[in-house]
Amino acid sequence: MCGNNMSVPLLSEALTVPGTEKETAVVIFLHGLGDTGHGWADAMTSIRLPYIKYICPHAPRIPVTLNMKMTMPSWFDLTGLSPESPEDEAGIKRAAENLKAIIDHEVKNGIPSNRIILGGFSQGGALSLYTALTSQQQLAGVVGLSCWLPLHKTFPQAASGSGNKDTPILQCHGEMDPMIPAQYGAMTAEKLKNIVSPQNVTFRTYPGLMHSSCPQEMSAVKEFIEKQLPRV
Repeated sequence: MCGNNMSVPLLSEALTVPGTEKETAVVIFLHGLGDTGHGWADAMTSIRLPYIKYICPHAPRIPVTLNMKMTMPSWFDLTGLSPESPEDEAGIKRAAENLKAIIDHEVKNGIPSNRIILGGFSQGGALSLYTALTSQQQLAGVVGLSCWLPLHKTFPQAASGSGNKDTPILQCHGEMDPMIPAQYGAMTAEKLKNIVSPQNVTFRTYPGLMHSSCPQEMSAVKEFIEKQLPRV
């Protein structure tokens, strides 16, 4: 059951951390603006579970308005980082479709969607939240680190056909984040509670943490993955 990666643009280049035994689950984790999948593949390796495959795609390189139109890896264009900034609606929706194509590919290769977790950091976490909430495929869980919900004003209506109204969401944020303030993360968590079952939204903050990750956060992510994707 190999399937053809070439028909899924994000998969052909993606970094994959394979399981060390039969793979019965998948974690897809998306990096932030200007980054690549390499750093997060290392992070996933440090918390890996032997029966899970971890996929860390690289974003396409596009001009980013926020950074003076410089070309860099970005899942969609960004004009600003405040809740009122104009958003790249077409780009966000296109990126979500590309991510859903990875999920579909894994399902075709024998991993049910409810054994797949979608996650990401910053812009990657934002895209993971948006994709899960607009996908009919029921996922095992969503992880959003230092992120926000794109096109937040289109919800809850945009999630009307979602298969993830009861899917657990783990959201983590550094309390000293200068780029995406923790308050923005808290507003996102409150918004999510109006879209999905509120008891399924967990929002954790980390004192002193800036716009990055830390060992305590990664152990919370590992615990969440282990709980939502137990060994079968």
